Amino acid sequence: MPGSRLPAEGDFSCAAVVVAGGASRRLNHVPKASLSDGTNTLLGCALEAVATASPRVVVGPESLPLPSGVLRTREDPPFSGPAAAIHAGLECIAADCERSQVPLPEWCLILGVDTPRVAPAVQQLIAAARNAERAAGFSPTDSESSAGFWGVAEGIYQPLVGIYHFEAIRSVFSTGTTDASVRSFLRRLNPAAVEMSAADTADVDTWEQAQALGYTTSLWSSY
Repeated sequence: MPGSRLPAEGDFSCAAVVVAGGASRRLNHVPKASLSDGTNTLLGCALEAVATASPRVVVGPESLPLPSGVLRTREDPPFSGPAAAIHAGLECIAADCERSQVPLPEWCLILGVDTPRVAPAVQQLIAAARNAERAAGFSPTDSESSAGFWGVAEGIYQPLVGIYHFEAIRSVFSTGTTDASVRSFLRRLNPAAVEMSAADTADVDTWEQAQALGYTTSLWSSY
């Protein structure tokens, strides 16, 4: 499936990976992406939050309904964890850019599918990356500097709410990601913290959290 070629906001070059293929064990295996508040699904919220990114790729099963122009891929093997999903998403973006004969993006948003109110946090990340580009001496390939930003809400780091220099994160996630810790890879990038509201980064891992956020109706029962 060809990727969207619409430019990111202004002259800011940014792609996005949405991790959406987890097993949802604490939700009795009901797909998180399918949960709806009656107006939108968690998947829809995630894609809207990264609407200015290009290309956008969702890492999840073939059964996920996606808008036209959104790429899809899957971690290998399926259900081998979010680190493997990030690797698959980054490689999908690189392959799409090669097919389309366009440059790789400068930045890449990494987002889980289960944070329905995350759009303001995503804008914070984009603002942080833009400011970094303007800063004198910013060098995302310098091992002593930060290659990106991740969210921190009330002292809790959010590994699936972040933005990173594309080539740096692709290199870090290139091997050994199956059933691995996402944080162990991201720490190699020395990401800078962006303070965020806990309300913006609230996620859905349990039915209690789904109830609190209003996403309790599943629009499809399984992957």
